[in-house]
Amino acid sequence: MKMNAQYLGLQLNSPIIVSACTLSNETDNIVKMEDNGAGAVVMFSLFEEQIKKEEARFKNIISSTTNSFPEALDYFPELEEFNMGSDEYLEGIRKAKERVKIPIIGSLNGITNEGWIEYAKKMEQAGADAIEVNVFFIPADITVSSSEVEHRYLNIIQTVKQSVSIPVSVKINPYFSAMGNMAIRMQESGADGLVLFNRFYQPDFDINELLIKTDLHYSDSNEIRLPLLWTALLYGKTTMSLAATTGVQSAIEVIKYILAGSDVVMTASSLYKNGIPYLKMMNKELQDWMYMMGFDSLDAFKGLMSQQHIADPTAYERANYIKIIEGA
Repeated sequence: MKMNAQYLGLQLNSPIIVSACTLSNETDNIVKMEDNGAGAVVMFSLFEEQIKKEEARFKNIISSTTNSFPEALDYFPELEEFNMGSDEYLEGIRKAKERVKIPIIGSLNGITNEGWIEYAKKMEQAGADAIEVNVFFIPADITVSSSEVEHRYLNIIQTVKQSVSIPVSVKINPYFSAMGNMAIRMQESGADGLVLFNRFYQPDFDINELLIKTDLHYSDSNEIRLPLLWTALLYGKTTMSLAATTGVQSAIEVIKYILAGSDVVMTASSLYKNGIPYLKMMNKELQDWMYMMGFDSLDAFKGLMSQQHIADPTAYERANYIKIIEGA
């Protein structure tokens, strides 16, 4: 039974990829991920803010006008507890490539088209097989138009693609007014793949202390439906690789995403909850399901439940919404 998958032109032994998370900060963890069947690993993100903070610190060292520097640093989030420095990050890629055979994908997380883009080239030089660009941008400025937001994404994609020769995927949010059209424009801008979707971490309120809470909640399997919808709608309509993420807690979600048309499926929350060896269980359950259903490869069932393959394509559109309301 073939578990081989292809993502961004890379050959994988499994469609299950470890998404960007702190677990990949340790090379030993990446080795363990490979040993337990991960098809590839996306490194924890290198943040634009982290790079700018390091550059600001360096400029302070060589500058004779440093009076405002401590205050200037306050503009940057305190990332040290959650993220390694840029040099250490690049060394992490090198060490991983020395010890594992599976693809290692670098991750850049930012919102502008400035100096952090140059690190895409440094990731390639360090040995990364591909780069995932995570544009984590919330347009909180109400004067910013939708076209400006879209242009920011497209411009970043074009700039990164111009700086590297390895494949580039884009981890996006689902909140574009015309998601399908935006996906095609990203393809035209050079994106080799899409990761559906970026999970925005939204604030909560502490009503007793009157403070904003920024606690982290792992994804839940109930969150699968929106990326499942858009994977099924985009399958067969783009030449880009499709990766699904969010809500992947078991092989069940992996199967559903592949049925919708995903080339690969990414997970992190399930590993935090169950440990890295859980990857082996997910792969086994996927194989068991394939055997039970009579599928001898991933391609045999990939996209079977996508819009272009089901008998009633309107099931993904307004007609299905009306049926649900009538049946309530």
